[in-house]
Amino acid sequence: MRLAMLGPPGAGKGTQARMLAQEFGIPQISTGDLLREAARRHSATGLEAKRYMERGLLVPDELVLKIVTERMKEDDAAKGFILDGFPRTQTQAQALDEILSSKNQKLRRVMVLEVSDEVIIKRICGRRVCKNCGAMYHVIFDPPRNADLCNQCNGELYQREDDNEDTVRMRLEQYALDIKPLLQYYEKKGILARIDASGPIADVQRLVMTAVEGEVKSA
Repeated sequence: MRLAMLGPPGAGKGTQARMLAQEFGIPQISTGDLLREAARRHSATGLEAKRYMERGLLVPDELVLKIVTERMKEDDAAKGFILDGFPRTQTQAQALDEILSSKNQKLRRVMVLEVSDEVIIKRICGRRVCKNCGAMYHVIFDPPRNADLCNQCNGELYQREDDNEDTVRMRLEQYALDIKPLLQYYEKKGILARIDASGPIADVQRLVMTAVEGEVKSA
């Protein structure tokens, strides 16, 4: 099973992709996580990507494609995967199709989580991440038991550099420019499912599972 989860930053792609990964036993491939890990390792690709991310800009297609392609080659992705936040542009989508086609594979379902900009800004600016284990919290919706400390490992929580309002608005503007042709591309293929992601996580999960299971049954 090969799936893709699209949507603006803060729409809940990571949460829903993680749930699907656990449900079906396939890896969640998050471009954001992969790029941040590459930056932490100080690899050439990671350092180049970091320069874009710190300015709230999208990482160029060739860098993203390189790191995603390498991840898809790993053993745990042999039976499928869930792409989290990728592809972001029609160019990336076409390149992904070429890569999968060379292996006689294709995406089975592409889901886009739809949420208003104001809700997104409220969600993202309140996010906090553990420096130690990477667990994520929200100062309003999912606060830690102890202020600024992780529930799981007691590590220090921090706000990511790109989780400020000005940067978020820049990202949303870029997303709006890129997403329309991308969604049209997948609509023509008949594999796009639009998901209202403004509600509680459990409600969104049910909508996502309905979309996925419908594809699985017809595959």
